Amino acid sequence: MQKTRIMIYVEDVDRVVKFWQDYFEARIETISSLPDNFKSIVLTISPTVELAFFPKAFIAKYSPEVLGNTPSLLFFSEQFKALHAKLPTVGDIVDHDGMLTFNFADPEGNYFAVAQAK
Repeated sequence: MQKTRIMIYVEDVDRVVKFWQDYFEARIETISSLPDNFKSIVLTISPTVELAFFPKAFIAKYSPEVLGNTPSLLFFSEQFKALHAKLPTVGDIVDHDGMLTFNFADPEGNYFAVAQAK
C-alpha cells in the first residue's frame, strides 16, 4: 500500500516528534542522518499517512525555496472527542457544514485541524 508522506519543517525535530508520539500514537518509521549533523524523522500516523520532520536550519541551508510553506492539514479521527480532551493546545469543536472539527497547535505553534471520522 502506498503511503502519503507530508514534510514538515520545525525548529526542534525531537520535541515535535515526541508530541506526535504522545498524542497521536505515532510510531517512528525511519530516522535519517543528513549533512552537517542534522537528522530527519519520519512518523507513521495511520496506515496511509507519514509525517516527515526536517530541521528548519537544514532546509534553510539546502532548500531555502521551500522554507515557510507550512501546509494546512486536516486529519480525520475516530477518537475525535477523546483526542480533543487530551491535546494541550486545542480550539473549540465547531460544525462546518455538518463536519465537526477542531484545531490544535504543536509545541512550535504550527496549527493543524482534526475532523470527526464518520
